[in-house]
Amino acid sequence: METIPLFPLNSVVFPKGRISLQIFEARYVDLVRLCLKEQTGFGIVLIERGNEVAHLGQKLDIHRVGTYCEVVDWNELPNGLLGITVEGRRTFTIIESWREENRLCKADITFRLQDSVDAEPIKVGEEFQEYVDLLKGLSAHPMVEDLKLDVSLENLREIAWCLAELLPVSNKEKQAILEISDPISRLEQIELYIAAMNQQ
Repeated sequence: METIPLFPLNSVVFPKGRISLQIFEARYVDLVRLCLKEQTGFGIVLIERGNEVAHLGQKLDIHRVGTYCEVVDWNELPNGLLGITVEGRRTFTIIESWREENRLCKADITFRLQDSVDAEPIKVGEEFQEYVDLLKGLSAHPMVEDLKLDVSLENLREIAWCLAELLPVSNKEKQAILEISDPISRLEQIELYIAAMNQQ
């Protein structure tokens, strides 16, 4: 069990996935400075009910599975605010969460070690070639190409993460995919969403 700071968002991030954030609340500016100084990260969790910007007395409900992320790039934006890009490293399950006096969310969590960039790669067998082909097709799209995705087409974990990241479904559906830690089961769920989209 570990204690980590949380960054609740209206977004879902997967391991190896990237998201750009504009930081303007003091609690998050301090958090990012600390992360850069100590080379640590924070957990991104999907908000179930509530807003990203904290308001006095506001209740914030978050999902219990999130992704631990690290800052991979930062700069000062034209509006003077801090802009950062973070990358997902591994997923975790929240045991207990709370707000500190400065309104920063923290949680006791356990990492899901098999759902991590450090986990041993899972070789892609012939039966999963359709997912490789799908990802290759998506990667050729100009909007996806601009993301400069760093994904191994020989690792089933990374293919599942990347397809889930690119899938045009709601955050609620992405969260359901995130909560599945087994890559084969995750791909099966992705296939169900794709089949449903094709029927519409």
